[in-house]
Amino acid sequence: MAQEREADGPVPPVVAFDFDGTLTVKDSYTAFLKWRTPKGAWILGGLKLVPAALAYLVHRDRGRIKAAATKVYLAGVGRERLEADAREFAALHSRSLLRPDAVIAWKRWRKERVRLVIVTASPDIVVAPFARGLGADDLLGTPLHFDERGRVSGAFASPNCRGPEKVERLRAAFGPDLRVRAAYGDTSGDTEMLAIAEEPYFRVFAGKP
Repeated sequence: MAQEREADGPVPPVVAFDFDGTLTVKDSYTAFLKWRTPKGAWILGGLKLVPAALAYLVHRDRGRIKAAATKVYLAGVGRERLEADAREFAALHSRSLLRPDAVIAWKRWRKERVRLVIVTASPDIVVAPFARGLGADDLLGTPLHFDERGRVSGAFASPNCRGPEKVERLRAAFGPDLRVRAAYGDTSGDTEMLAIAEEPYFRVFAGKP
């Protein structure tokens, strides 16, 4: 969505938070996949992913190995089923996943006139319940591709939301007048987003639930 002027002035600046490792203590998508997959199927899936893991050592493309894991563990799952699973996962695990000091910083920004945005490489459908729980104004994540019957195909509907793609997604959402008041991240996948922030914060959260 493009920025629009509000009745009392321009749209507030953005405060962008990476999700996995920044707001959370670990990768939420891997935790979600493991949670919803029976132990035997999880182990079998891991064996199927060995070729993709070996290929990753060469290409270092996290999006490709994530897509491979999505195909192994989620292909054929319906959108409604996946959304329900994501809601249940967030309800059960938000307290054990979210960093308390990160949440405190989030709530502090909530008191200012800014747009709080989660920008994540994880599938948006999985992060959405967490975003709603935090009261995020926007969520920019990696969208999964669904076939004509509404089932996960195992591919992404757009590029993996990591690195330069995070900036592209922010600009696509908020237009050429994008102003990033602050950004928080914890890996090289956040470098470009941090570079456009007036206040870049790298690995400033270390709290554990």
